[in-house]
Amino acid sequence: MTEDIQIIDTNSENILKYGVCGYKNIKKPGFPEKFDWIKKNESLGLRIKTLYSQNDGTQGMIEYLPGEFCYRPVDASGYMFIHCIFVGFKNAYKNKGYASLLIEECVKDAKSNNLNGVAVVTREGSFMVGKQLFIKNGFEKVDEALPDFELYVKKLNKEAKNPKFNDLSKNLTKYSDGLTIIRANQCPYSIKNVSEIVETAKKDFGITPTVINLESYKDAQENPCAFGTFCIIYNGEIVSYHPISNTRFVNIMNKIIKK
Repeated sequence: MTEDIQIIDTNSENILKYGVCGYKNIKKPGFPEKFDWIKKNESLGLRIKTLYSQNDGTQGMIEYLPGEFCYRPVDASGYMFIHCIFVGFKNAYKNKGYASLLIEECVKDAKSNNLNGVAVVTREGSFMVGKQLFIKNGFEKVDEALPDFELYVKKLNKEAKNPKFNDLSKNLTKYSDGLTIIRANQCPYSIKNVSEIVETAKKDFGITPTVINLESYKDAQENPCAFGTFCIIYNGEIVSYHPISNTRFVNIMNKIIKK
């Protein structure tokens, strides 16, 4: 570990200095929406910790809040819930234990708030941290959801009820007709791509999508996809479980239409 690293509490007042989700430019699509989302959820206990280097600037972050307010379709009341964590815009900061330090900060907050522990949804691949980081830090799997999402928890109160995924299949039935894109400002990366996907769906496939912007944690907890803040559904079938590019959307739709 380098000596110049700090872990800084980041909020709507200093976000322009430290950035969030790799964004620092207020004019970049996704940043204004994320900024507003942060302000809205700070009163619910949202915490963002920035891994900051005096030499190289922001090199990582962790975002978490009490489980009853999380933007994932889980029942995690009584736990602190991690939305996202990443480290290493520069390779020099990867695999140095900094992610574990950020998790420790979350565990400390859970303890100070007398919560039952810390929960997180994991997935191997894009947009989510894999389970190995959490296993290394004492988390255990307590539930899973299709196609390959897993819910992990580090318990502070061994007698507490485990968190669990909500009934995702029940929430999918309302999207049985047409193309539906579900997103939330918790994840800023999809703003630009969703706009492009909507135009492509109309132009190339003759489909006008329904775009649902999740306005609250309650809406996100009813998402039929375990990712919580993004989903693309076509005629009742989930065709993307995480944010995708316009090119990827075209490839998916071409395969579906050829069936």
